[in-house]
Amino acid sequence: MIRQGALAATIGSFSLHSAPAANHHAPKVITILALGDSLTAGYGLSPEEAYPALIAEKMRSANYRFEVINAGSSGDTTADGLLRLPEVLHHRKRINVLILALGINDAFRGVPVDQMRSNLQAIVDQTRARQQHISIIIAGMQLPLAASDAYLRAFEEMFGSLAEQNHAALIPYLLEGVAGNPELNQPDLIHPNAAGQRILADNVWRALEPILRKISAASDLHK
Repeated sequence: MIRQGALAATIGSFSLHSAPAANHHAPKVITILALGDSLTAGYGLSPEEAYPALIAEKMRSANYRFEVINAGSSGDTTADGLLRLPEVLHHRKRINVLILALGINDAFRGVPVDQMRSNLQAIVDQTRARQQHISIIIAGMQLPLAASDAYLRAFEEMFGSLAEQNHAALIPYLLEGVAGNPELNQPDLIHPNAAGQRILADNVWRALEPILRKISAASDLHK
């Protein structure tokens, strides 16, 4: 998506630590890193309106103790995300979940799908090298029908195959229910408005919530 001026990546951290609910959620802090482009950064909106902040609110409502890190940067490609990754990981002792939401800007530029796949796989590999037990969520994207059939098909299939190869969870289409709807997008018809971001948060939550339950259950077993 569109890069906002000359700004570097903005990393927002939402550390709303809730008191643990009795016999339901473990008291450990669950740290989530959302690495993405303008859809993650919340282009044109306040950080509190972007989906990482909204999933933080969902976690607070569910009585999790958490930190959600918004490492979205408008305009980022998969290569940009890979380049930023070491700095993003450097000061984090532990990350429990990586939400990887990159690729659409590559597609807009016609980057070969094999190159995108290689960059995304390198992000997964480097993250797991630092965080051995991290859970990965791959956010899938789709292209307008104007794209060539072969490129469109290869691009869309890439996310599912990456998720399968890496035993990761898959969001089939991050913009499901939002893309193409003027009421849910800003005037450019590309970037979700605040209402659209709430739907993105719901799409992410469907993949994230089962992972949170597993993390909590594992923590309960080791008390």
